[in-house]
Amino acid sequence: MPTPDPHSYARPTDVQVRHLALELQVDFASRTLAGHATWTLDNHTGATDLWLDARHLEIEAVLLGGLDGEHTPFETGADDTVLGQALRVSIRPDTTTVTLRYRTTPGAAALQWLTPEQTAGRQHPFLFTQSQAILARTWIPCQDSPGIRFTYEARVRVPAELLALMSAENPQARSASGQYSFRMDQPIPAYLMALAVGDVEFTPLSTRTGIYAEPVTLPAATREFVDLEKMVGAAEQLYGPYRWDRYDLLVLPPSFPFGGMENPRLTFVTPTILAGDRSLTSLVAHELAHSWSGNLVTNATWNDFWLNEGFTVYFERRIMEKLYGRPYADMLQVLGHTGLLHTIAELGADSKDTHLHLDLAGRDPDEGLNEIAYEKGDYLLLTLEHLVGREKLDSFIKEYFARHSFQSMDTASFVAYLRRELLDQEPGLEEQLQLDAWINGPGIPAGAPPVSSARFTAVDDALRTWQQGTPAAELAVSEWSSHEWVHFLHGLPKPISRERVQELDDAFHFTQSGNAEILAAWFPLTIAAGYAPAAGALHQFLTHVGRRKFLVPLYKALLSAPGGREKAQALYAEARPNYHSVATSTFDVLVGRPA
Repeated sequence: MPTPDPHSYARPTDVQVRHLALELQVDFASRTLAGHATWTLDNHTGATDLWLDARHLEIEAVLLGGLDGEHTPFETGADDTVLGQALRVSIRPDTTTVTLRYRTTPGAAALQWLTPEQTAGRQHPFLFTQSQAILARTWIPCQDSPGIRFTYEARVRVPAELLALMSAENPQARSASGQYSFRMDQPIPAYLMALAVGDVEFTPLSTRTGIYAEPVTLPAATREFVDLEKMVGAAEQLYGPYRWDRYDLLVLPPSFPFGGMENPRLTFVTPTILAGDRSLTSLVAHELAHSWSGNLVTNATWNDFWLNEGFTVYFERRIMEKLYGRPYADMLQVLGHTGLLHTIAELGADSKDTHLHLDLAGRDPDEGLNEIAYEKGDYLLLTLEHLVGREKLDSFIKEYFARHSFQSMDTASFVAYLRRELLDQEPGLEEQLQLDAWINGPGIPAGAPPVSSARFTAVDDALRTWQQGTPAAELAVSEWSSHEWVHFLHGLPKPISRERVQELDDAFHFTQSGNAEILAAWFPLTIAAGYAPAAGALHQFLTHVGRRKFLVPLYKALLSAPGGREKAQALYAEARPNYHSVATSTFDVLVGRPA
């Protein structure tokens, strides 16, 4: 039975949803979805109440059975700023299906409605959803817990000039009627429900992979992701067969708040990874890895988020190593480790928020979406690899995915499984690993193996040479990837003078870079130095890019600069309409909501 979830009102031990039949009309004019959701139920106890999660939904009627069924009483509880509302529906002990007629509200947090001007093509509006972590309840009345899985089918009506896609079997061409049907036969949790509607087209890459994107973006995206089938093959060689039939990518407009979202069959990705040299495609490897860690075996609650992300980061880097070699993967590991150290410093070395197993009850689970789950989780697995060897760890992980497919996993159950299947086989291994210190302790346990990169050592040598007086233009950098450039920028002395910033820009043209990772590392330096030539590019970046990973450090850098608060507030007031609610919820607090 599902682990008790502090972020859901559902009571699945009484009644649990098993299948969803969804019918929706997409209305761009009113920025709403309207239709009905029919849930097939498992009533374990003969209960007379079904408990669902909702947030700012307008429930018009609830019926026992289908649309022609008997009306039944329902009530919504008090509105909680994080959880939304409990939706209690009266049922009979023998009720097997319930239908809810409803519509969303224009401010539904999961729904990002874009005007034509906010898209790449600038001709048609665009809609996409972001249900993780607990926003599915803002567009579907559901049991919105990662520990509750269901299959679904859907019919969606959209304007005839647009294509609709979901986390399901998808069309590859537009329907003249604007009506689309979807089916997902593998059970998923609510946070993996996804919908996108826009002027998008499809290009196949192999018999099971392809790219959806706006027409103006599609050629560049197709070139960037040409290795997608190789990635899927590499992942299967590591940890077993891909279980979701197709693996396609949808390149979203720039306001998407994350790098990617691992919606089954259809990963959503940000256009900020279209660097032109395939140097940022590790993000795709990450989302692909979620097809095993997360989608196949899912964290039972958001307190267990590290079980999704730690495994996924480890898996991602193994895919990249298989495709591009160990030195390349080592760079990714060092960059991630640097991010982990920064996050620990920000949260505090003794903070409970640096534990792998979190206590997020009463808090927004988005507070756990940071480098602790990702990089500390990965570092635990790296330490385990160091102790038992790759062959033994790979065998353990492959069996873990196979044995727990389409199930949820909480931290206590995983620890028990890890002990039984691996640690107990070798006396003293758990003490060497310091398992409890990783999971229930702060920071990084002492004795964790060091992380290093030979390619970054060469970057450090070049940085030292420049600091000793060699002109920037004379440094040997022609073979550097974007990862090496980011490492170089992160290693620059702080503070750095305006003159030194000018020298670097003259030599390497950072301000004109088309690489979002490089720009995100460059702009904090220009802000601190008061380097005016970068102001226009910074303005363009902040008002067009919605990826929270980039925005948070840039706004923080602005706020820390002399006179920066006024600049940050003015920029945010202009940029806010382009950001998803996942981002604005952060920046309304950090910068201040515009009047």
